[in-house]
Amino acid sequence: MKSICVFCGSNWGNRDDYKKAATELSREIASRGYKLVYGGANVGLMGACADAALEAGGEVIGILPRALQDKEVGHTGLTELHLVDSMHERKNLMVDLSDGFISIPGGAGTMDEMFEVWTQGMLGWHEKPSALMNVAGYYDDLIAFLGKTAKEGFVRNSHLDMMIIDTDAKRILDRMESYQAPTVSKWIKKDSER
Repeated sequence: MKSICVFCGSNWGNRDDYKKAATELSREIASRGYKLVYGGANVGLMGACADAALEAGGEVIGILPRALQDKEVGHTGLTELHLVDSMHERKNLMVDLSDGFISIPGGAGTMDEMFEVWTQGMLGWHEKPSALMNVAGYYDDLIAFLGKTAKEGFVRNSHLDMMIIDTDAKRILDRMESYQAPTVSKWIKKDSER
């Protein structure tokens, strides 16, 4: 792996734990020599991630829709800043530039990014690891729901296991470094098997 993409909130959230985790994760990414790829903003957890990686001597690549740059939330101190025309283009470039993905607390945009790259992995469109950093129990309800998707027959257990879930940045990165994508079909049963 050469670069890790972090999906996270453009807000701070209500707990100091979120900023602490964003900072620790980004420092760990930089300390391992990986580039940090993220959404390009200088606000909220996004800004905390970029600042922490840069302060640790890492390279940071931001990808920001022009509409958000116009609102002056773009980070001006990055190694590279790519301005794009849409959120769709932003996600595509994040996938292209990254060797793995970690979601930390965030809102709808973070969920959108996380689910899209995980689904692409299920479909075999890439073999890159995806991880969920469950800071202060933030993702407990989502993790329970993901278990239900497998229990109810909508997601294979092997695909559910593709999502690395942990609370610790070092363990997440260790598991990402040894990740092997499953070689099973996304579909549980073909229409002819019902």
